[in-house]
Amino acid sequence: MNILDKLNEEQQHALLCTQGAVLVTAGAGTGKTRLLTHRIAYLIEELKVNPYNILAITFTNKAANEMKTRVEALVDGGNRVWISTFHSMCVRILRADIDKLGSAYDRNFTIYSDSDSEKVVKTILKEYSLGDDHKKFMFHISNCKNKNMEILQYKKQNEYMREIDDVVRVYNEYERRLQESNALDFDDLLTKTFKLFVNNPEVLEFYSRRFEYILVDEFQDTNKIQYDLTRMLASCHQNIFVVGDEDQSIYSWRGADFTNIFNITKDYANAKIFKLQQNYRCTKEILNTANTLIALNSERFNKKLWTNKENSEKVSYNVYYDEQEEAENVSAYIHSLVKRGGYNYSDIAILVRLNALTMPFEEKLLSYNIPYKIYGGFKFFERAEIKNLLSYLRIFVNPKDETALTRIINFPKRGVGDGALATLKEIAWQEGKSVLEVVLNLEDYPQGKKLIGKLACFAETYKQLAKDFESLSLDDFVVEVINRFKIREAFASDSDEDVDKLMNLDQFVASVKLFVENNPGQTLIEYLESVTLQSDIDSMDESNNVTVATVHAVKGLEFKVVFVVGMEDGVFPLSRCKDNQKDLEEERRLAYVAFTRAGEKLYVSSCKTRFLYGRRNYEMESKFISESGLGKPKPKRVFEFDDYSQDYSYGNKYKNNASFGAKTANNIEKTTNYSSFGSYNTKQDNFSSFMPKPKTQVYVDTNSKASGETAKYKVGQVVGHTKFGVGTIVAISDGGKMADINFGAIGTKTLMLDIAPLKIIKD
Repeated sequence: MNILDKLNEEQQHALLCTQGAVLVTAGAGTGKTRLLTHRIAYLIEELKVNPYNILAITFTNKAANEMKTRVEALVDGGNRVWISTFHSMCVRILRADIDKLGSAYDRNFTIYSDSDSEKVVKTILKEYSLGDDHKKFMFHISNCKNKNMEILQYKKQNEYMREIDDVVRVYNEYERRLQESNALDFDDLLTKTFKLFVNNPEVLEFYSRRFEYILVDEFQDTNKIQYDLTRMLASCHQNIFVVGDEDQSIYSWRGADFTNIFNITKDYANAKIFKLQQNYRCTKEILNTANTLIALNSERFNKKLWTNKENSEKVSYNVYYDEQEEAENVSAYIHSLVKRGGYNYSDIAILVRLNALTMPFEEKLLSYNIPYKIYGGFKFFERAEIKNLLSYLRIFVNPKDETALTRIINFPKRGVGDGALATLKEIAWQEGKSVLEVVLNLEDYPQGKKLIGKLACFAETYKQLAKDFESLSLDDFVVEVINRFKIREAFASDSDEDVDKLMNLDQFVASVKLFVENNPGQTLIEYLESVTLQSDIDSMDESNNVTVATVHAVKGLEFKVVFVVGMEDGVFPLSRCKDNQKDLEEERRLAYVAFTRAGEKLYVSSCKTRFLYGRRNYEMESKFISESGLGKPKPKRVFEFDDYSQDYSYGNKYKNNASFGAKTANNIEKTTNYSSFGSYNTKQDNFSSFMPKPKTQVYVDTNSKASGETAKYKVGQVVGHTKFGVGTIVAISDGGKMADINFGAIGTKTLMLDIAPLKIIKD
C-alpha cells in the first residue's frame, strides 16, 4: 500500500516536508490524526527512520491509544514509536531519573490527583487560619507552575495582589508537604521534568538526540511549559511537526495559550506552514454555520473549511419556553431518530456549556428509557469509596504518602479521630519518619501506645500484605487488600447507597483485571498512573448510550447527531465574558467546537426562561445564534397544550451510568420535589408578573406510527414503567398525547404516551 494514497493534496504536501519545523493548521474534521499516523508510517517505511527515534505527543490517553492502534496497523515496527500524552511522557522520564533532582524524591513517587492536592491545600489553610477559599490558592499554585515560574518570580509579577504574600506562604508549605510525601501533582510532572533537563544537560541531551522526529497533536492546547519542553526535546535535530487549530483553543482557563501556534514561525528558522481545510465530518450546512460564526474571531489564520459531503440538512434552531420543554423535545427527537431514523443512541450527543444544565435532560431521558451517560461531571475514580481503595493501594507503592494514609487511617472506622492523627503526625515530625512508619511501630513510642489497640490490626494487616505484595498478581493483590482490610464490610447495609458502593468496588476490581489482561507485566505503579492520568474522555466506551456532556469534555470527538442546548445570553456565552473580547472569542471558539462535533444533523436550542443558580430568569438568546446565521427559529410541526400545572418532580441526580432498562423502582434514588422548577408562582419567583403562561409546544414525529396507539390509555389505569416501576394514570391531556402518572414514592411524572416505555397492568 502506498502511504500517500489515502491522503488529499493538502495532507500530502505537509507529510512530504520532512526536514525542519512544520506547522499544520488543521480545521475540525480535516483528518489530522490520519496525517499524523501516515507521517509516522512514511518516516519508518520510506525514510527508514528507526521507530525508536520518533516521539508523538497528544493530550488524552484516548487519542494516544487511537494513534498507537493506527500506526501499528500501518507499518511494521509501529509499536516501538513513543506515543503518549505530555504528562505520561514526563512520568516515564521522571521514573528513570527523578533522583538526579536530589534526595527529596525517589522513583516510587505518588501522583496526586486534583482532589488530593485540594485536600492538602485545605489542610494548610485551616492550620494557617486563611479562610476556606482553597480554589483561589489552587489556581495560583497551578498558574505559577504552568507559566514555568519560580514562586518569587510569580510574586513579583503579581505584587499588586493583596493576598500575594499568603499565596507564597501556602505555595511553599504545599511544596514542602508534597516533598515529604514523595508526591508530585499534575503540574509537577511537567515542571520537574523541565528542571531535570535544565539541571542535568546530559539527560536532556540523551532525549533530544534520541528523538530525531517529534510530532505534537492539538498544539493550540499547549501551555508555556509544554511549549518549552517541546523546544528542549527538539533542540538537537529541529525536526518538529506540530498540528493544531487556533479555532479550537478552549482551555485558556487551565493555562493553554493558542499563540504558541504562531510562535512556531518565530522560534524556528524557515518553519513551513500548511493548511488543512477539507472537512470530512460535517455536512455543508453544518460547516457553513460553524464557519460563519468563527470568522468573527480576530486572532486566527485565514482559512475556511469546505466539504464534498452531500445530502445536507439545514441546521435546526428552536426556541423553547423553559428547560423542561427543551428536554422533553430533545428526548422526542432522539426517540424518533433511533426508532425511525436508523440511528443508534451512541450516534447522538447532547452538549451543554455548564454541568448545571444536564439535570432536566437526565430526568427526561430516564423517563423515556433512553440510555445515556454523563461526561464532564463526577468521575468514577473520584467517588469516595474508590478514592479510599486507591489510597490503600498507594501506601504500598509509596509508604511516605501521608495524604493517602490520612484518608484511610479511619476507614473502615477504627476510632482514630483528628486528635489521634495529630499525635501520629507529631511523633513522625519529632522522629523524622513517615506517619506510616510510626503506625507500624507504635510500641516504640510512649505517646503512641494508647493508640495500639485501635491500629494494631491495621498495622499487622499492612505488614502481611507488604510481604505478599511481590508474589501476588496485581488483580489478586487488589482483592486481598479489599478483603483483609474488610473494606466491603464498611458498606454492609442493604441501602441502595451501600449496594451501589459495593457494585463500584466490583467494577474497580474488573478494571484492574482488564488492565492486567491488556498490559501483561505492568505493576501497581503503572496501574495507579493510568488511573490518575485518566481524563473524562478516556472513559468513554463503545456502549449504546446517548452522550450528555459539556463541550469541553467532548473535544476531539464526533457524533452523527448533536443537540447544542442552552444557547442563551449569559449561559453560552457566559455572562462574565460580555465585556472581555478575549474571553468572548474563547466562548465563540467553544461554540464552534460544539457545532463541528456534528456530522449529519445539528440541532441548536435556547429557552425563554431557565431555572439556574436558584432562581428563574427571563432569557435572551445567545448572540452566537445570529452570528452563526441561524436567525429566526423554524420549528417542526408541533401540537400544543394549555395545562401548565403539571408537577415536575426532580430526583437527586441520577447515576452517570444510567443505562437501558437495568434498574427497578426499588433501586432508584429517593425523589425530592423542587416545585419552583415547574410552577410559575408569583410568591415563589415573581415570574408570572412579567411573562404570560404560554402554550407549550412538543415535537411530534409526523411519521410516527405509534401515535395512534395512545388512545388505549385511560385515567385510572395501572401501568408499569421500566425505570419508575408501577404507577397510576391520574390525568390525560392534549388529545391523549400526555399523561400524568403517579409512581408513589417516585412522584408524579408527566410523560408523552407515544414514546414512554409503559405497559398496561390493570384497566
